[in-house]
Order: sequence, then structure tokens, then C-alpha cells
Amino acid sequence: MRVIGLMSGTSYDAVDAAAADLHLDGTTLVLRPLGAIGVPHPADLRDRIAAVLPPAAVTAAALCRLDTEIGQVFAEVAARAVGELCGGRADLVVSHGQTIFHWVDAGQVRGTLQIGQPAWIAERTGLPVVADLRARDVAASGQGAPLVSAVDALLLAGRPGTPAALNLGGIANITVVPAAGPPLAFDTGPANALIDAVVTDRTGAAFDAGGTLAARGRVLPDLLERLLADPYYAAAPPKTTGKEHFHLPYLHAVLDGTEPRTDDLLATLTALTARTVADAIAPHGVTELIAAGGGTRNPTLMAALDAAIGPATLRISDELGLPAAAKEAYAFALLGFLTAHGLPATLPSCTGARGPRVLGAVVPGRTGFPRTADVTQPPQTLRIEVVDGPG
Repeated sequence: MRVIGLMSGTSYDAVDAAAADLHLDGTTLVLRPLGAIGVPHPADLRDRIAAVLPPAAVTAAALCRLDTEIGQVFAEVAARAVGELCGGRADLVVSHGQTIFHWVDAGQVRGTLQIGQPAWIAERTGLPVVADLRARDVAASGQGAPLVSAVDALLLAGRPGTPAALNLGGIANITVVPAAGPPLAFDTGPANALIDAVVTDRTGAAFDAGGTLAARGRVLPDLLERLLADPYYAAAPPKTTGKEHFHLPYLHAVLDGTEPRTDDLLATLTALTARTVADAIAPHGVTELIAAGGGTRNPTLMAALDAAIGPATLRISDELGLPAAAKEAYAFALLGFLTAHGLPATLPSCTGARGPRVLGAVVPGRTGFPRTADVTQPPQTLRIEVVDGPG
């Protein structure tokens, strides 16, 4: 199948689309990346997404409008991906949508809300769409995240030592694949969420481009220790978090009326991300950490991570054939492929669910849903085959 994955993360800066040819070779899932595009959200749409995120109050009317408008944006990006990445032919679109709220109560996820009505994608492209991928895992008492852990476990299977995958979006999450025993995955805490919030609040920019502001600052040890005292970091996995917890008012409460220099505050928040990732992997004897996500484009953050995680080796997922900037979009394409074949795409050891589940809700395309071969054995490994372009 030729599948397009669509992703807009907790930084809500753009819609990433990645296209891949996917097929099963026995118990190996083979992924041939066909390329990726990133389409920035219009500034006014970013502002309206920010306006409905916690701790803001929101109306049903605002959510309804956003659900439609984000769905239409995703639909246009999907149509571009069909033409620009797939040579005009695709079989399936998989849309993560835009996370608005992840309802966590006493460590248990009660619900999750991703918007971006998938019917607009099906109508625009004529293709079937798999969407709303997190809800089924939550209904099975799981955290609904990190869903990418199933892909990470396939990708890292068989690597020497104890490899782990790290995604640096608004929130950071890891997947650890030990030599013996099941994989483990959880959110470690904020990656870019607090950094971006400060940059936007104090400079009007969307993010600390190149980590230049943080590089000019110095880490404030007392502030770092107050940030590290958040109970989330000491909680046992499986666990998830998001911007409903780590947002600007949360940071103001920690600052308690103090006003550090912007550079120093960003240096401290960058150190917080590096430290919490390092603390998360330390108990598992991780030997290599393979990073992806927008945070990999921040050299100050990457340098802090490299220093914090020793003796583990820091790598980028591009070294394994999966582009770091589009890894999540490729991952959701893979999850949708599994759904199309009736195969589960969650690992209970990673999400905490009662068992593995087939994910998503399906919107049929013009000709219904693609017919697939009968498959009963979930894949055990993932092989990336790099090609020059669409086949």
C-alpha cells in the first residue's frame, strides 16, 4: 500500500506529511520512504489553536470551527502529498489531527481529543482515511501515548545493547527496547513546550531558532531544581503528559514572581529537557539514544542532551533511514497500514492498556476501504528501504 501520514504535533507549527510504500515480508514490515513535506499553519490558525489550549476556556463554537478548519488544512496538505510525493497515486491517508486536550486524572488517562475532521480529507482526496488513533487505547485503559512506541520497537528490534528512541516535540517521549523483556515507553516531560512558550511570550517568535538565545544564557541551578521537583518526573511509567500541564501559567507559578533574563530562562529550560530525558533513561542502562522530532534542529538542546546522557551514544533517526523531521508522520502512516490489515498497533507494556488494539476510526474513500490480504501475524521487525522517488 502507498500510505500518507499526516501529523501536527504539540508545537502546532505545521502539518507534516510523509508518504511511504509499505508491505509485509513475512514478519518484517518494509517501509520505503517516498519523501515528506511540511506546510506551516497560517499565523491566524496558530493563534486560534493557542487560544483553545489549556488552561484557556473554550466554547463549543470555537472548537467546531477549528475542527473544520484544521480538517480543511490537513485535506489540502494530503492533496499536495498525493501529487508531490506519490506521483498522483495513493491508497490511504492516516491523520493524527491536532491534539487539543489529553485528560489525565491521578495518572490515569480518561480521554483524549484530537481535532481536524477527517471527512474533509476523504472528500478532497477521494481516499479512505484512518483517524482518531489514540482513543481506542485510552478506552482499553491505556495512556493513548506514546503510540509511536510500536514503531520504535519494530525499528530498534535486534540492535545491540539497550537502544532507545527519543522524540523531541512539544513533549519528549522515549521508547526503550531492552535485550530481554518487553519494550517500555512514556513521556519524559516537556521538550520544546516551555521553551517555545517563553520565546513567544517574550519575543513574539515561535521558537528559539538554532537554540541561539539559550546558548547565550546560563543555567540557573535553583530554578532548575524547582522545576525538577514537579511530581510528574518521579511518577512511574506508563505515564503521559502534555500542554494541559506544562504551559506558560505553570512556569509563572514556578517562577513565583521572579523575572530571570530571557537567555538564562531558556538555558535553564533547555537543561530541564536534557536532564529529564537523561534521568528517564538512566535506570534502563540505555546504550544508544536515537532522536527525532523538531528538537533535533536545536543544536543547543542536542549538545545538552549529548552531555547529559553519557555514556549512552546520541544518534539521529536519519542514520537508521527514517528522517528525523518527519518520523512521526511516517510512524502514523505505518500505524494506519496496520489498521487497514486489521492488525494491532499498540504495545500494552508501553501504553498500559489491557491488551493490544487495532487503532482508529475509518472514513471511507470514493471506493470504500482498500481490500487487503488476510494477515494474522503482526510484524516483529521494521526494515527501511531507501529509494530515489515514487515507484
